[in-house]
Amino acid sequence: MSDYMVRGVAANEQLRVFAVTTRELVEEARKAHGTTPVATAALGRTMSAALMMAYMLKGEKDLLTIQFDGDGPLQGIVVTADSHGGVKGYVKNPLVMLPLKEDGHLNVGGAVGRGTLTVIRDLNMKDSYAGQTPIYSGEIAEDITHYFAESEQIPSSVGLGVLVDTDHSVLCAGGFIVQVMPFADDAVITKLEENLKHIPYVTDMQREGASPEDMLRRVLEGFDLEILETKPVRFFCNCTRERTERALMLLGEDELSEIAKQKEGTTLTCQFCGKKYHYSAEEILALREEVSRQS
Repeated sequence: MSDYMVRGVAANEQLRVFAVTTRELVEEARKAHGTTPVATAALGRTMSAALMMAYMLKGEKDLLTIQFDGDGPLQGIVVTADSHGGVKGYVKNPLVMLPLKEDGHLNVGGAVGRGTLTVIRDLNMKDSYAGQTPIYSGEIAEDITHYFAESEQIPSSVGLGVLVDTDHSVLCAGGFIVQVMPFADDAVITKLEENLKHIPYVTDMQREGASPEDMLRRVLEGFDLEILETKPVRFFCNCTRERTERALMLLGEDELSEIAKQKEGTTLTCQFCGKKYHYSAEEILALREEVSRQS
């Protein structure tokens, strides 16, 4: 199943719903960053959440960024998604290793630790709006649920999952978000809460072959469900050599002169996708000359 995402409504539009499958893009991110299983799970859950939250944006150029700044050994997570189904991200310590929890699941909460969750919306590349809440558990889904309730006052249920194989590859990944609209009846809320008590883990549903639509039907059993749109999703980074050149030029003439003394040149690595851009000493000197002409 190729990665894709759906959005819809249920219960006469009293519920707004989203679901996504992300195995391929999480596996691509794992390979790019060389993450351990617990780091893969933390990054993959955050990427799935960011995609669905970016799906809520209106503008063509809108971006959404999720940042977990925790005191755990993972040291932090940064993920950015656009409104077209593209997502990129990284963890600051991709090599973290932790024992499994007592229930046999990866200890994502222990890897993230306590600290701050920040959600930034860049709208039309002009205005940005940031919401911030304390990290609730570090397990990502609970933190996003808590963020919606505290920062945006939107009652929500968030399910996220990443299942990693013994060779560290990603077997399945994805999630769902169900949001209660302000005009929802008490009966709808009560029925949804009862449903949520009995749903399996996201990865258990996916291992049984559940699609995003199937997951929503399971969560929304007893409700009418209308899928409004389906969108492909992918791991996408917009880094380019031109962008790295601009970053180098910002260092200034003196710093570029020092870098040029290294005969082997220098290599810049994109944090989001791991792509490397090498510059010879001659190329660094040429950039220094360009800086000199512009000053």
